[in-house]
Amino acid sequence: MKVLLIAVNAKYIHSNLAVYSLKSYASAYEQNISIAEYTINQGIDDILADIYRQTPEVLCFSSYVWNIVYVKQLITEVKKILPHVHIWLGGPEVSYNAVEFLENCPQAEGIMRGEGEETFLELMNYYSGTLHGLENIKGIVYRRRGSSGGLSSIAENPWRPAADMNKIPFVYHDMEKFQNKIIYYESSRGCPFSCSYCLSSIDRSLRFRDLELVKKELQIFIDAEVPQVKFVDRTFNCRHEHAIGIWSYIAEHDKGKTNFHFEVAADLLNEEEMRLMESMRPGLIQLEIGVQSTNPDTIKEIRRVMEFDEVRKCVSRIRAGGNIHQHLDLIAGLPYEGYESFRRSFNHVYALQPEQLQLGFLKVLKGSYMYEKAGEYQLQYQDRPPFEVLSTKWLSYGDIIRLKGIEEMVEVYYNSGQFTNTLQLLEKAFTDAFSMYEELGRYYEKNDLNMISHSRITRYEVLFDFAAEWDDKNKEEYRKLLIVDLYLRDNVKNRPAFAGEPAITKEESAQFYDKEAAGYYYLKGYEEYNKRQIRKMTHLEKIGEKLVLFDYKNRDVLTNQANVFYID
Repeated sequence: MKVLLIAVNAKYIHSNLAVYSLKSYASAYEQNISIAEYTINQGIDDILADIYRQTPEVLCFSSYVWNIVYVKQLITEVKKILPHVHIWLGGPEVSYNAVEFLENCPQAEGIMRGEGEETFLELMNYYSGTLHGLENIKGIVYRRRGSSGGLSSIAENPWRPAADMNKIPFVYHDMEKFQNKIIYYESSRGCPFSCSYCLSSIDRSLRFRDLELVKKELQIFIDAEVPQVKFVDRTFNCRHEHAIGIWSYIAEHDKGKTNFHFEVAADLLNEEEMRLMESMRPGLIQLEIGVQSTNPDTIKEIRRVMEFDEVRKCVSRIRAGGNIHQHLDLIAGLPYEGYESFRRSFNHVYALQPEQLQLGFLKVLKGSYMYEKAGEYQLQYQDRPPFEVLSTKWLSYGDIIRLKGIEEMVEVYYNSGQFTNTLQLLEKAFTDAFSMYEELGRYYEKNDLNMISHSRITRYEVLFDFAAEWDDKNKEEYRKLLIVDLYLRDNVKNRPAFAGEPAITKEESAQFYDKEAAGYYYLKGYEEYNKRQIRKMTHLEKIGEKLVLFDYKNRDVLTNQANVFYID
């Protein structure tokens, strides 16, 4: 028996925790199980050829909303080249419509729904001959064999009870397999909340991995100096003792290399947790905070528990500490959230100045409460994955299109972190931040700039032209700020047209570097380099009567911006 677990990831840097967990749990069959990880950017033919060369007898696909179309294509073709292979699927995209999926996908033999570790082990027992009959395996939906041996009706077995988190094996014993990959780790499963748009609300059996076991496993990541560990816990800080235990451990054992990512409910953070975070090394942790909306009627209707005033206080305090990257989320298309309501939600969250603000769109997932309420909300959504909202009782498709334009502008100009100083001035020319991105989106559309992949330099040129058109009296100030923003990130070789010729003369530049190389007054850490070398590793700009020195060796941990010195 040869089993192949297949993960089709969104990017090469991602890894799939699920398939590694299944294999580890079924360790008795380790020699029979292989893992193949691909990406949705690879050609179907290349993956088919690779699967064929491995000659599996059983294929198991890990399925999500963002890869299910690709997975279906693979299943259709692989059955043609390996007609006797047994095909199974698992994951959130097939767990809650398993019967419908099997009816529409005749190549698949069955689906493992919900948590899969114990189910997969029993499936391995079945194919190895030690377990007789699929009817004895909880957590599966499968094609029942008829009396003649062919596959006939579809059978649904009972869901499997929630797993004991301490029995789930650690999968990262060989760290070399995960070089240059993001490490995904879970210390809990389930969620205490019932948000109507989220599948995590279905699993109310909240369970935690033993804290001492978690510490031992985290030490492996710290010792290996992996760049980033992403906790996949749905609400990491829902149990104070668990969160404070983990945060205290990574703070005490930090080696200055690993960043830990957590999804938290900001309004649940208490004083002890806040003080601990304030003491952490810059960049040790980053937080993802799902706000989704600040409309009280929306929050109530989606069955979400959130006090935005508390969120505001906590996010603002964390930002004041200057050591933690914060990523805040909004969702467009929720009930009672029209265009103007979303404008208010956006402005409320934008005012908190997170490092990233994700403007997402509602995805109507099978099995979610939102899916059940679609008729009542007049909720129209795509029939194809990711089943994204098209319109609601409160939000027209025209509004969605406008918000899509704003989303792109936020992603390009705010989330990139490349235009920080320019945006701070430009915002003052508008009644609110939302209006600025709204007008910027219209500018792109009016000038046929949308739906084009622009270079980074072009983005600066476009923003300069937009700012000059909208706020002409500050045109020269925008030019200066854009020059600063440009060189904050990189010592670009090709100077853009808007920046004009350098104001600093060769003589002024030579004089500055002669003096700096003699004493290293600003460039600490450059002592081993000579004048010629430090000129290549830095950038000197003259803006007004000041020299601006950009130090690329010493960057801000959170923003990756160069250290800057303003010199009279």
